[in-house]
Amino acid sequence: MAELIFFSGTMDCGKSTLALQMDHNHKARGRGGVRFSRNDRAGDSVISSRLGLQTDAVEVDDTTDFWDEVVRRRTKGLRVDYLICDEAQFYSPVQVDQLARVVDEMDVDVFAFGITSDFRTRLFPGSQRLVELADRVQVLQVEALCWCGRRATHNARTVDGIMVVEGEQVVVGDVAMDGSPSEEPSLETTAPVVGYETLCRRHYMRRVTAHGANLMASRDQLLPFDVDACLWRGTH
Repeated sequence: MAELIFFSGTMDCGKSTLALQMDHNHKARGRGGVRFSRNDRAGDSVISSRLGLQTDAVEVDDTTDFWDEVVRRRTKGLRVDYLICDEAQFYSPVQVDQLARVVDEMDVDVFAFGITSDFRTRLFPGSQRLVELADRVQVLQVEALCWCGRRATHNARTVDGIMVVEGEQVVVGDVAMDGSPSEEPSLETTAPVVGYETLCRRHYMRRVTAHGANLMASRDQLLPFDVDACLWRGTH
């Protein structure tokens, strides 16, 4: 019996790596599948992991209809036994409904992978709908770590290494493990560098990123830290 399974977790917990491994395992047993992704860090039409694994995928956009995608392939005689749906937090609730219909009426397994909440701790609409409809929701057991060594539970957005709590829900940016910008800004531009970092709840609530902690350490400041010095002063 087909299932809709949602694999969730913070950044850096191995969601895309697991997606690629599951695709490999099912194909090795003769099953036919289709890989989907949206807004992947490596660009359009690809699923990539931070371990360096990468493969092609169908890019999902606002017009994608998963029911039509499966019907079109089966009409051409292609075998579709399962769907790999990476970055599923960016799918619309309607598209998640389509995935559930594919499972129930076409007996196609759907394995969805995504982040549950955004940088403001608010649920992504796609993730919320997946939690509501999925046969199973599995939180990945690989723990992402905060810069302090504790288990990371929150996804933070940074601007030039400083945490922000306002802005558009979806902004694709760089992800650096130490929370710092992944490249030096050019002298020809003053545009801020947007990135993402996983934090424990304590440091998320205090808005202290690895970059902010490094600033405090470089000033040889005694505890407690001046948290205000770690906050973004821009308009984001």
